[in-house]
Amino acid sequence: MKLMDFTGFALKNLFSKPATKNYPAEPAVYPERSRGHIEIDIDDCIMCGMCMRKCPSGAITVDRNKKEWSIQRMGCVQCSYCVDVCPKKCLTVKPGYTDPSAEMTVDTYAQPIPETPAGKVTNDMTKCILCGLCARKCPQECITVDRTGAKTWSIDRDKCVQCGACVDACLKFKALSMVEDDGEKGVVTLQKEA
Repeated sequence: MKLMDFTGFALKNLFSKPATKNYPAEPAVYPERSRGHIEIDIDDCIMCGMCMRKCPSGAITVDRNKKEWSIQRMGCVQCSYCVDVCPKKCLTVKPGYTDPSAEMTVDTYAQPIPETPAGKVTNDMTKCILCGLCARKCPQECITVDRTGAKTWSIDRDKCVQCGACVDACLKFKALSMVEDDGEKGVVTLQKEA
């Protein structure tokens, strides 16, 4: 009796379409909302490290000195937190997954190290209203604004990555701008005159 039950299933499967995909002979078609893998446009990256700090699995490494951005493909959980926090939007999620491998896959992308500095942020204190928006938008937290006491604006030149997020935040008053870098180091404080 059991043989007859199996015969029905065998005949049904014999004359029906295959349930599996013909992959890798045919390219995989990914659903619209599939996560895939993280891609970077290394030319737009400012090496701020926001993606590294937000990565829950610790799969991303940013080395500002060597201008290198690395991701452990098998450690990435495709949560896209890094894509959401990137101030320059140079990270994207592409359909498709990392090919399986017996070894840990680490992809490293490098930028050429510039011989001359890109520029530095300066503040025109006559236009600045000390709103603090530049400090809130800074991914490196290198700007501090004192509105109540001495009425000062400070920037730590050693931590600044010249991303321009603070300049973009100051569009209404245009107090901040990028100027040629003269090699100034340390914390620079500017005071608002009464």
